[in-house]
Amino acid sequence: MNQLAEGLASIDYVIIGVYMAGVLIIGSYFAKYVHSASDLFLAGRALPFWAIGMSIVVSDIGAIDLITGADAAYQRGIAQANFDWIGSVPALLIAAFIFVPYYWRAGVFTLPEFLGRRYNAGTRWIHALVLLLFMLGTLSIMLWTSAVFLNNVLGWDHLVGIWVTAVVVGIYTASGGLAAVVMTDVMQLVVMFVGTAALLVLGMWEIGGWSGLVENILAQPGLDQDYFRLLLPHEPGTAYPWPGMVFSLGIIMSTAYFVGNQAVMQRALGARTEWDAKAGMLTAGIFKLLIPALVFLPGMAARALIPELAPGEAAVPSLINALMPAGLKGLMFAAFFAALMSSVDSYLNSCVTIFTSDVYRPFHERFVGRQMSDLFGLVLGRMLTVGVLLAAAWYAPRFEESTTLYDVIQTLLSLFQGPTLAILLLGIFWHRATGWGGLAGLTIGFCLTFGLNVLGEAVFMSEAAYLYVSFWSFWFALVVTVIVSLLTRKEPSAKLEGLVYGLVISDDDEPPRSTP
Repeated sequence: MNQLAEGLASIDYVIIGVYMAGVLIIGSYFAKYVHSASDLFLAGRALPFWAIGMSIVVSDIGAIDLITGADAAYQRGIAQANFDWIGSVPALLIAAFIFVPYYWRAGVFTLPEFLGRRYNAGTRWIHALVLLLFMLGTLSIMLWTSAVFLNNVLGWDHLVGIWVTAVVVGIYTASGGLAAVVMTDVMQLVVMFVGTAALLVLGMWEIGGWSGLVENILAQPGLDQDYFRLLLPHEPGTAYPWPGMVFSLGIIMSTAYFVGNQAVMQRALGARTEWDAKAGMLTAGIFKLLIPALVFLPGMAARALIPELAPGEAAVPSLINALMPAGLKGLMFAAFFAALMSSVDSYLNSCVTIFTSDVYRPFHERFVGRQMSDLFGLVLGRMLTVGVLLAAAWYAPRFEESTTLYDVIQTLLSLFQGPTLAILLLGIFWHRATGWGGLAGLTIGFCLTFGLNVLGEAVFMSEAAYLYVSFWSFWFALVVTVIVSLLTRKEPSAKLEGLVYGLVISDDDEPPRSTP
């Protein structure tokens, strides 16, 4: 593959430079509004619904979808669209109307903090540690994906690509916090949608529309009508069989991702009102309907136009190289880099929030004997932002041997999605769920997910074993939580107020606000 850098014109470099400068200026601008840890981690709880919705979308579809998602569509076809249609929109509706009101009214900084209030400190601590491991791993994957893209597009060495991304994201995330992350995400979503729409139009025009796409794909050895089926038959070795897509992805994984993932829910926690928090989730759902066309169809078009391409991660950069004229190449570079950075900054900010609020703060209060001050929390948060980013960048090259990074991320998610959703549902809708029940369901559920992932394809007869891991671990954790809760003393009503259905704080009441 010819490097895209060979075809970049002066106008492309101007567009790239303007975009990079714009990101740094907008992101750093919000530093003047950051005076406390609450400002750094939750944007002073002043985010409007439109910014929340746009930020959720661009954070979710960044490094995962634009590069590795398009790669998966290149290899497996349109079934990949289910990760947004089945795997996003219904879950965002559930999050908006069922979970967000409890989270926002509780006034918490993190989801582990919410679980700690509903259950106990052990549940909070274990959930926080698992989320931290997941976020650190995902951050490294995202930085590596950025390096792959920059290598394919500009010919940069992988290490150079990793550190350029880390430096740019680190500057505005450490200085402006969540407000900077969200507002740069807004700009990045606009750039990304314009760029991917241009690539989609050019790709479909070149291939002769949908009929030309189908004709070219079916002419390739080893490909058949399954490439164009949303739901595949349940056969051994099938990548995305319909039972896993409908029951596990549609019901368990997607709901757990949007209601139990700190990187997603942190925006709602920073909303200025409960209405903004809920409307932000609904806005994200509307944008999500467009993602399969803008992300996965270009991957399929690349399969039709460049069938011999390897590795798959280079599919879309190669399509850019083949089709885009001067000016649009620079815009497309900006669009992809926007998506990559938006995912990195989101997970970086959320990872630091969890470490500060759920891991360090309890130790500080216990050994120092007083609450952590806002100023100390702000300084610590900025220092941790730099430290976490350095650690993720250092580890990123170890993902060089991974063939399908999309599956790696989904496997990491499956380690905690099922048990987390189980105790969240029981915690909100069942008064009788106890602290010991939640702790047992979460811990034993995590152990099961680890064992099932080790066994993997040998048990489930599918390349995407994570689809089944989340499903069975959810039900297992649910049963464990119920049994242990019934065997232990029930929680007092005062502890459950505002956290359980039927004991919700009135709309007129100001929710309690925790400090980091």
